[in-house]
Amino acid sequence: MKVLTVRFPQVRRGKADEPPGIVAAARVDVKTKSLVKRLLPGEIAVIDHPDLDRVSADELIACKVGAVINAAKSVTGKYPNLGPQLLLEAGIPLVDDIGAEAFTRITEGTVVRLDGDTLYAEDQVVAKGVLQNAESVRSGLTDAEASVPTLIDAFAENTLEFLRRERDLLSNGITVPALRVGMRDKHVLVVARGYRYREDLRTLRPYIREYRPVLVAVDGGAEALLEAGYRPKLIIGDMDSISDAALCCGAELVVHAYPDGRAPGLTRVTDLGLTATLLPAPGTSEDVALLLADALGASLIAVVGTHWNLGEFLEKGRPGMASTFLTHLRVGDKVVNARGVHQLYQSRISGWALLALVLAAAVTIVVAIASSPIEPILGNYFSASWRSFSYWFTGLFH
Repeated sequence: MKVLTVRFPQVRRGKADEPPGIVAAARVDVKTKSLVKRLLPGEIAVIDHPDLDRVSADELIACKVGAVINAAKSVTGKYPNLGPQLLLEAGIPLVDDIGAEAFTRITEGTVVRLDGDTLYAEDQVVAKGVLQNAESVRSGLTDAEASVPTLIDAFAENTLEFLRRERDLLSNGITVPALRVGMRDKHVLVVARGYRYREDLRTLRPYIREYRPVLVAVDGGAEALLEAGYRPKLIIGDMDSISDAALCCGAELVVHAYPDGRAPGLTRVTDLGLTATLLPAPGTSEDVALLLADALGASLIAVVGTHWNLGEFLEKGRPGMASTFLTHLRVGDKVVNARGVHQLYQSRISGWALLALVLAAAVTIVVAIASSPIEPILGNYFSASWRSFSYWFTGLFH
C-alpha cells in the first residue's frame, strides 16, 4: 500500500533552549468522528478509540494532526485493523493506552507537550502511555490475524440469525415512503464517509459530470459531497454524524428509524425547523440507502465509502453488518463500487474526436481568411480567437 507522507509545519518541536517534544493545542473527544470536525493542522488529538480503524486514521491524516494520543489500545488483537499503521506511515506519532482517567486531566484547547510517550501540560505530567512504532504495530497485527477465523464464524452466525429474523427484507425489500426525489431508470450515487471517500469522489468527477446521477448521502456523506462541490438530493441516516449546515443544505431528508419506529435523530431535525420522512427498517443506514434506491427503480447504484469487502466488515465490528451482506445479495446486480466505475467509465467524447474538430475548425479559418477581401482584419481576429481556443482546449487535459 502506498501512503503519502504528510508534513506539518504548524507543529513546534523543541529547540536547543526549549523542552524537547511536540508542542501544540490539545483537542479532546471520546469520538474520533466528532473530534476531526474541529481539529486544526498540527494540533494533538486525544481520543478513546480501541482498534483505530482505517477510516478514522484517514480522517486524522487529512486534518494534518500533529500527534495522536489514544486512551485505549489502538490494536487490541480483536482483528487486524490498519489505522495505526497508516498514521505511522504518514509520520504521525501515536501514543497508546494512556487510560480513560487522562480525560479529566487534559483540557480542550490547552497547549501541551508530547515528549516520547509522555504528555505534559505546564511541565506537569498529565498522561503517559506506550509510544507505538512500526515493529510494535506489526507485531500486534500479526497476533490479531489469528482472530480472523473466529470473527468469520461469528459473522456467519450473525448473518444466519439476521436472515431468519428479517427474511422478508431479503425477499420483499423495504416499504417505500413517498419521496420527491425520483430515481426511476436513473443512475444513483450513494456516498458514505468511509475509507478513501475523497479520492473516490475525485476520480468520479467525469462520471458525475456526464451521467448526473442522483446524489444520495448517508449521514456524514452529505458533508463529503458538499466538500467536493456537490449538493446531495437525498440524505438518509440516523443523523448522528452530520453537521447542522449539511442538514440544512436543501436535500430531502429521510430519518432511518429502528424497526419499532424509534428515531432519536428525528428530534434534532425538527429542532432545526426541518421536515423529514421517517423510514423504519433493520440494518445499517447504508443498507437502507441501497434498498431504497433499488425499490425506487434505479438502473445502476454506484457507491462511495460504503463497506464492501471482508476487511471493512470486520472494521465495522458489529452484528448489524450481517444486514450489509444480505443487502448486497438483494441489490448486487445493480451495485458497483466507485473504483469499478472509474475503471470502466470512458468519456463519450474521445481525444481523437476533439482533435478532428480542432483540425476542421483550423481548415475552415484558413479558407475563410484566404478568400476574404479584408484578410488583414480577419487574420487578426481569427488569430486572437485561435489563441483563446487553444488555451481552452489544452485546459481540458490538465
